[in-house]
Amino acid sequence: MTPEQIQTAADALFTAEKSRQQTGLISLAHPDMTMDDAYAIQSALVGKKLEAGGKQRGWKIGLTSKAMQSALGIDIPDSGILFEDMFFADGGQIPRNRFIQPRIEAEIAFVMKSAITGPDITREDVIAATDYVCPSLEILDTRILRQDPSTGTPRKIFDTIADNAANAGIVLGEQKHGIDAFDLRWVGAIVATNDEVEETGLGAGVLNDPVMGIVWLANRLAQYNQSISAGDVVLSGSFIRPVETQHGDKIHADFGPFGHVNCTF
Repeated sequence: MTPEQIQTAADALFTAEKSRQQTGLISLAHPDMTMDDAYAIQSALVGKKLEAGGKQRGWKIGLTSKAMQSALGIDIPDSGILFEDMFFADGGQIPRNRFIQPRIEAEIAFVMKSAITGPDITREDVIAATDYVCPSLEILDTRILRQDPSTGTPRKIFDTIADNAANAGIVLGEQKHGIDAFDLRWVGAIVATNDEVEETGLGAGVLNDPVMGIVWLANRLAQYNQSISAGDVVLSGSFIRPVETQHGDKIHADFGPFGHVNCTF
């Protein structure tokens, strides 16, 4: 894609988020687009959000499970940027007019005490740089149509990446744990909507170890001269499928001894 096409796509996504009116599939308009094009659009979109007063607070990793990768025909995760205005209080209410088609995922969040700069970051590097881990819910939204109404063509991974990896919100649990307090592969969650269990999963669903999600991110960011900073919140990836939400839904994620997270839409 040309620089002009990349900027036009970023402008459309920025407008879609503000207006809550979805834009068309970028991959349909540009069938030859690449993953580099998608991340270039994401970067342009992030630039617009920063210019509008947004403040970066961390990173998210998505598509870490084999099931989700197979569904989208890819073999690697993706990533996006967390902004300050995406954070909501545990137990709080999500404004009705904030999102378009919100969904939620359960994840283990990492809060960093020191920077990590790739390449060649190891699991031990991530453990040493982590301040604490905690339970969390990620709120997904899509500023791009999930399916083109005329052709029935579904969105592709390129659309999702361009759309800041469908990132929209985050709820951090209040329980904070040292990185070595739990075997994160066995930390799981029971996620319920209005007291009805929707999904369950284990941390091992994230690249066999949530720590490895952070390793992957740090090394991928190095390719773009970016890095994880001290104080960043990093969502390591979901170990459940996205759960659809609607107005009035009460979401409860029970992580057992690891903690819990709640919110109401």
